[in-house]
Amino acid sequence: MKVKISPSLMCMDLLNIGKEIQVMNEKADYYHVDIIDWHYCKNMSFAPCFMEAISKISDVPQDAHLYVDNIDSDLVQLCMDSGAQIITMPPEVVQRQTMRLIRQIKDNGRKVGFFINPSVKLDILEPYIEYVDRLLIMSVDPGFAGQPFVPGSLDKIRQAKRWKEERGYTYEIACDGGCNENYYKELYDAGCEVFIVGSSGLFNKSKDVGEAYAIMERLVREAIGE
Repeated sequence: MKVKISPSLMCMDLLNIGKEIQVMNEKADYYHVDIIDWHYCKNMSFAPCFMEAISKISDVPQDAHLYVDNIDSDLVQLCMDSGAQIITMPPEVVQRQTMRLIRQIKDNGRKVGFFINPSVKLDILEPYIEYVDRLLIMSVDPGFAGQPFVPGSLDKIRQAKRWKEERGYTYEIACDGGCNENYYKELYDAGCEVFIVGSSGLFNKSKDVGEAYAIMERLVREAIGE
């Protein structure tokens, strides 16, 4: 497809993780792994050891999405050692150590990602945007599945696309939150290149994840005119 698909693993059937991963391994471009600490937002989700377990049954690149208030080099290293190929961080949290963390991630041969919440302006990334491999636009407030899409997120995606085209940046533009058939066309037209699909976009389509994935792929193709 013209866009890449990244299932959000916190939305899986957690009683059948191994089975669902085996099905999605043949299709997914990335796996999106939310690591949530209850402080950055009032929810809790996976730890780095989850990625380590997934790595034993999958070669699909994993993106560690750090909803964490106290991000440091030890956590970043643990995520990479556990199998993360992309480390996606909130810029407002890591500001004073941004370049150190970027160098650490790059030195380990991994990709640098930053995510922008609805309340944060894209301009916060200006000082180090040239080093970014993935720019993730949050289209909902962070931390919970099933929230309504924030339409203003499309403007941020358009801005990210303009920066990329005008300045020659190479980052992938991703969207997380409310990413489903109601918004696929708008997201794609705005410049989104990676759809992070969760409950509404994928897992609620069918109890059978293979069937759900096929439905999602059909809806994406219809939306983007493929």
